[in-house]
Amino acid sequence: MSLDDPAWIEDLPPDAETLAEEQRLADELRRIINRLVAVRPSAEALRAAADTARDFADRLDELPARLGDGAISEAGLAPHDHLRHSPLAGTSNPIAPPMWLEKTDGVTIGGVRFGAAYEGPPGHVHGGFVAAMFDELLGRSQPSAGFTAWLTTTFRKPTPMFRDLTLRAWVDSEDGRKRVIKGTCHLGDVLLTEAEGLFIAPRGGQSIAYLTEMLKQHG
Repeated sequence: MSLDDPAWIEDLPPDAETLAEEQRLADELRRIINRLVAVRPSAEALRAAADTARDFADRLDELPARLGDGAISEAGLAPHDHLRHSPLAGTSNPIAPPMWLEKTDGVTIGGVRFGAAYEGPPGHVHGGFVAAMFDELLGRSQPSAGFTAWLTTTFRKPTPMFRDLTLRAWVDSEDGRKRVIKGTCHLGDVLLTEAEGLFIAPRGGQSIAYLTEMLKQHG
């Protein structure tokens, strides 16, 4: 099955071949994003590259969307696309570093390596991306789905780019639908950052509007 086949819209998750090519495309786009912020090309080179990018973007606009209407709506993507299209851990999302995460005996472990596109202070990762990393890490560590009520990130040391970072998170306490989750980020044995967040699990069948109101109450 190819991305040109409208049946792809109805075939989620995609077959292994389509998924592999989707991830390969994201890898190449990720490579472009990280390289683009580092190069210092001439106007002529930029013009040629921009023309090529425009043609490629036009080509993508012609492909069927996952919602089947040619565009992503305010309602979001198809329900089970979140993992592979997450902006932090999605292997099929070119803006994701990406992170890798897995649960072992109630503890989430993982890793991430930030490239040039995530630079804040020279040679180091922008703090906003570090905080977003923890939102993803802690959110994925919940026993079931829940929404972030608050998240506190403590920066112990600057987070370097181009280094393999180790992530860890666990549920610290639970009270009904409220979960307090903690996490850490290390470079080797050195603690770089740590975070704590409150997450609220929805009641069965509760709407997004209800959850939004809950978050306001606990903000």
